[in-house]
Amino acid sequence: MSPDLLQLLRDLLEQARASGDPDAAAMTLATVGSDGRPHARIVLLKGIEADGLRFYANYLSAKGEELQAHAEVALCLHWKLLGEAKAGGVQLRVEGRASRLRDDESDAYFATRPRGSQIGAWASLQSQTLESREEFDERVAGYERQFAGGPVPRPPHWGGYRVLPDMVEIWRGREFRLHERRRWERFADVWRERLLYP
Repeated sequence: MSPDLLQLLRDLLEQARASGDPDAAAMTLATVGSDGRPHARIVLLKGIEADGLRFYANYLSAKGEELQAHAEVALCLHWKLLGEAKAGGVQLRVEGRASRLRDDESDAYFATRPRGSQIGAWASLQSQTLESREEFDERVAGYERQFAGGPVPRPPHWGGYRVLPDMVEIWRGREFRLHERRRWERFADVWRERLLYP
């Protein structure tokens, strides 16, 4: 991303965190299934870097399989406490291409997760049918025994993604629906900015 746009996105995220929003990092990730049907869920934004916005997931989950087959995605964050909150806050939309982070980057982040979350990454066969909650609890207990007394390594099926944007839009709510929409689009290595009607 261009340095100016990168800094703008980082500043918005910091403002959202400072606003007291407990879900400032929650973002919708939209992917496309093999049948062309869109799928959306909430993931956590874990970083904004020059090479894209970062999040982590199970590579074998439904979203992981969709990302493997079709890397084009859309992201959306809604910070309702920013700006004119009564007019809708601020919305950030991003479209771009997702790719996996390097193993060492995923390893470094995994090491910072709470131990329970690390165990859960091993125990969950994410998106697969679960016959009973007891089955899952037994898997969790099994991995707790397996890794007792030592660090929990990152599972090979779990890691990070970056979404390199080719479109970024910031929507700022205004009274009477007189919103401000500012869009940046990347053409090769050149970013162009324009205003849109609300």
